This record gives sequence, C-alpha cells and structure tokens, in this order.
Amino acid sequence: MKIGFLGAGGIARKMAFTIHKLENPENMKKTLEQMQEGKENGEPLPLPEVECTAVAARDRKRAEIFADTFGFRKAYGSYEELLADQEIQMVYIALPHSLHCKWTKEALKAGKHVLCEKAFAMNETQAREMTELARKKKKMLAEAIWTRYMPSRRIIEDIIKKGELGEVHTVSANLGYPVSKKERMIRQDLGGGALLDLMVYPLNFASMVLGNRIKGISASYIKDAHGVDGQDQVILAYEEGKMAALFATMYTMTDRTGWIYGEQGILEVQNINNPEGIRLYRHKEGHEPFLVKEYKIPPQITGYEYEVAACALASLRGEGECKEMPHEETIEMMRQLDQIRKNWNCF
Repeated sequence: MKIGFLGAGGIARKMAFTIHKLENPENMKKTLEQMQEGKENGEPLPLPEVECTAVAARDRKRAEIFADTFGFRKAYGSYEELLADQEIQMVYIALPHSLHCKWTKEALKAGKHVLCEKAFAMNETQAREMTELARKKKKMLAEAIWTRYMPSRRIIEDIIKKGELGEVHTVSANLGYPVSKKERMIRQDLGGGALLDLMVYPLNFASMVLGNRIKGISASYIKDAHGVDGQDQVILAYEEGKMAALFATMYTMTDRTGWIYGEQGILEVQNINNPEGIRLYRHKEGHEPFLVKEYKIPPQITGYEYEVAACALASLRGEGECKEMPHEETIEMMRQLDQIRKNWNCF
C-alpha cells in the first residue's frame, strides 16, 4: 500500500515516522497482534504492506524538505499533482478541518483509498457526502480518530462486558492542551476552536462506553478573542437514564482523565487522548473507593500505527470502511458536534 500525504505539518511528521516503522513486517505483525487482528476464519491473512511514497504541500520546497527528512521518494508542490500520481494507492489527509471534505472527495475521485484526520469534516452533511462518494467509488475511507483503533479500547470494553463495574451509569472526561496560539486553532475559516480539535475525544470516549442513544444535549462555551470556542462543556443525557459530562479547553493542560462509574466499581482511564494506564476501583457504601487492579497498555510506536494497520487490512480485505470506526459512527459523531453548535446558537 503506497501512501501519499496531503499536508506536511506536525501531525504528518508523526504519521510519517509511524508508517516508516510499519514498513518493517515484524512491526506490522506485532501491531495486528495487539489489535487481535490479522486472521480470517482462523487462518492468518497476508501481512499488509505500507510505504511512505509521496508528500504534497502548497510550497514545493517544504514538501521536498519533508520528503528528505522522512525518506519519501517523491515531493509535490500541489495536492493535484500527488493525486495524479498513479503509483499512490492511499492518501492520508493531514490538512485543516475545513479542507477535509474537498480533498477527501478529490482523492476518491482520483481512485485512491483515504485516511482522513479528525475531525472528519466540518459537519454531518459533508461527512455524508464523503462516505457516499467512497461507496460509489468502491474505495476504503476511514477517519483517523486514533483512540477508536487502540488496544486500550478493547481492554476497556472487556472490563465492562465482564461486569467488573456492574451497570454503568455515568461517564466524565476532559481534554485540554495549551494550543490557543496555533493558527489552525484560532482561525474560523480553518474550523478552529476546541470543539473540532479537542472535544471530539471526550465525545468519542463517551460514545465508546455509553453508545449513542442520546435524548438530549446541553452545552456551553467560552468564546475566544478570535471568535472561536476556546473552552467547551457538554452534558449528554441518554435514553437509558445515563449521563456523560465532558469538558475541553485549548488554554491549559488538563489531567485528560476519563472516569467510568458503575454500580459496583469505577474505571479510571489516564489520558483519554492516548491511554497510558487503566485502573479499576471498587467501592462500598460509606467507604472511599479502593484500587483493585491496574491494566497495562501495550507498548506502541506512536499510537497511530493501529489506524494505519486497520486501513491497510480493510483494503486488503476489499472493505470500504474499518470496523473500528465505521462510516455510520463517523457520521453520528459529526451529528453530535452539529447538535452542540446548534445548542450554542452562534456558529
């Protein structure tokens, strides 16, 4: 699978490093094993192969420097040039949110599979256009929301399914980084603000635990001087009587912790953006919760390897989406983001 990058920013640098590591078959095999993937009907699948082949940026010199740094064979000064390259099989979209829809569709029209960074699009309408075109073109399209693909997701789901927490009623999660000086975060035309860049993680965390049978959303925000949302607070009320309380900010570093509260126990997830540890607590009436067990997270390259491996495997199987983050789920998350903005009645 020869991969071309649209964009040569910080997230593209991290992805390039990751894919180069996955070019080693042993690393790909280990990644699939951590995901408990790579087999079909009990038989091993051929290992997917990936390669960083080309990168495109608006400035050719920038693309050439990126290519030299990370070992890409080709560098282009426009996105159109890369999409015209017949050697490229999959395109990684590492552009600002406002450009995801346009260039995902252009890549699909050019006959490429696509891995598009989160947030997948600017709104639900765009997300539907992108996924419908992928189905029409019979190409694989996936959202690069890395937490959906990580082994930590399976660990958390297994704990809940085994009844370690009893019935789960409540989730809380937060994510904050001091990124308010970054241009992409403060420009409205690029889809800036905390919602699309940061709140997507608490929203996905809640979705992975409580599902999406939401009966009501209430939300508030603090507007930044540039007109974007700098801090967000969201409360999700579910049909089953469950609730999620979520917070995101682009001004400060938060503890980034996710808490899952059940009738018999509590689960602490350290850093919902890339889980570093999981702790199980028990509680008894009248007593403080006490630690019962700690779960180790498998060692990783960067954490991006799981989404890349999932996309390569889906393509190998001739599938149009990844089971870890199917199109229906991507569209649902965009619907929730739209509902939050509608609740704000300002964007």
